[in-house]
Amino acid sequence: MNLLKTLAAISSMTMLSRITGLLRDSLFARAFGASDYTDAFNIAFRLPNLLRRLFGEGAFSQAFVPILAEYKSQKGDAATRTLIDHVANTLVWATLATSVVGIIGAPIVLYVIASGLEGPAFDAGVVMTRLMFPYILCMSFVVLAGAVLNTWREFKIPAFTPVLWNLSSIFFSLFMVKYFDVPIYSMAVAVMVGGVLQVGIQIPALKRIGMLPRLSINPFAGLSDPGVRRILKKMGPAVFAVSAAQISLLINTNIASRLGAGSVSVLQYADRLMEFPTGMLGVALGTVLLPSLSKANADGDPAEYSALLDWGLRLTFLLALPAAVGLATLAEPLIATLFNYGAFNARAVTAATAPLMAYAAGLLGIILVKILAPAFYARQDIRTPVKIAVGVLIATQLMNLVFVPVLGVAGLALSIGLGACINASFLFTGLRRRAIYVPHAGWLAFFLKVVVAVALMGAVAWFSQAQLDWAALRAHPLLRAGALFLIIGASAAVYFAVLLALGFRPRHFMRRAK
Repeated sequence: MNLLKTLAAISSMTMLSRITGLLRDSLFARAFGASDYTDAFNIAFRLPNLLRRLFGEGAFSQAFVPILAEYKSQKGDAATRTLIDHVANTLVWATLATSVVGIIGAPIVLYVIASGLEGPAFDAGVVMTRLMFPYILCMSFVVLAGAVLNTWREFKIPAFTPVLWNLSSIFFSLFMVKYFDVPIYSMAVAVMVGGVLQVGIQIPALKRIGMLPRLSINPFAGLSDPGVRRILKKMGPAVFAVSAAQISLLINTNIASRLGAGSVSVLQYADRLMEFPTGMLGVALGTVLLPSLSKANADGDPAEYSALLDWGLRLTFLLALPAAVGLATLAEPLIATLFNYGAFNARAVTAATAPLMAYAAGLLGIILVKILAPAFYARQDIRTPVKIAVGVLIATQLMNLVFVPVLGVAGLALSIGLGACINASFLFTGLRRRAIYVPHAGWLAFFLKVVVAVALMGAVAWFSQAQLDWAALRAHPLLRAGALFLIIGASAAVYFAVLLALGFRPRHFMRRAK
């Protein structure tokens, strides 16, 4: 398997997901702006989304994929299929029970995570929490299906799946809002419709590889399976390992809810733009690397293991550094071009620009964590990332005490970004000390060349965007979008031209997995 080609395919699907996601958010901003009701929606969605990331994309995937790869490599299809059946049964019934508890306890849950939300907005938040909590049931199946398909190196369907949620939200924001007495409720219904669509697209793909799970009406049917018990045992500490940023984000939501109406929303808009490079590079690379690293570990091939990490880290620095500088220098043009319509005014542009710039400061760390953490999980080492994550969680909240009084909402974003950088630093140090990762020759020259190219690119982007008043161009959206497109294109051209002049070639980053 050509890893670079596979990465490009996943990134293209992720780009489609992020583009439709930005369109979804742009239409949301146009319709609802940044208010206490948009805060209520974002807060209501945050908890089921947090649980999805913790128990689905996070702890579950990291515990499940290495063991699944081991079964596939060493125990054959029959044993692997039985494991998938038992894991699916346990996961679906557990998330169904969680959904029921969340629906019943929605007022308490909402108060705990956003005590600053009051009045009608709080009541709307309770309704939307109840509407969206079952989303985790859909996503648990989607994440399991994605893990199975990725292990079989079927990457495109899992990467495309989020597009369906975006399309559902776009459809509801354009055509269904008028049918709801409280218009924002339409977006909560869109989340659930999107979740059902995402489940539906997985089923044919799983049938093709003969691994569609068979569920049982007995919730405890799979708990006697040794493989399931191993996964559950590893999931416990893995929750802490992958949840540091998410728990910080939940705490930050509570803090932001006290910083004035619209604060949660502008933080969310900035977060969406930060997730664009994070998804295209960090998530895509982690998706490619985890099955390959798990296979290298199962095969007892430390040289291949280290080589895969070296390849992933070089690509990260090559692409994440210019993305971070691009987000920082073009923060205002990006926010204005994508969201400055309808109810989203110039004041909201200014409010959302600062947290986006703060996120950019930690973007490299956020992406590196998605590369370095799987290096431990693939070896079924959960304890090391757990210890680091707990320390980072504490450090992030200590930084909030310093940054929030000075920077407001931007301080929350800066704390998360710098916390991720600390996390990545400790993960990298752990890999080096244990000789799990041994850097290949040429890193210093590689890094210096990238820094030179990034500096020139950043200068072009900063100078170009400073020539225009982006909020004033609201009346000319096509002109504004065209100007932003030209600046991004020129900056990218400068970056890659400098790299070519310094000797970089695409073939240097080609790699095949064994």
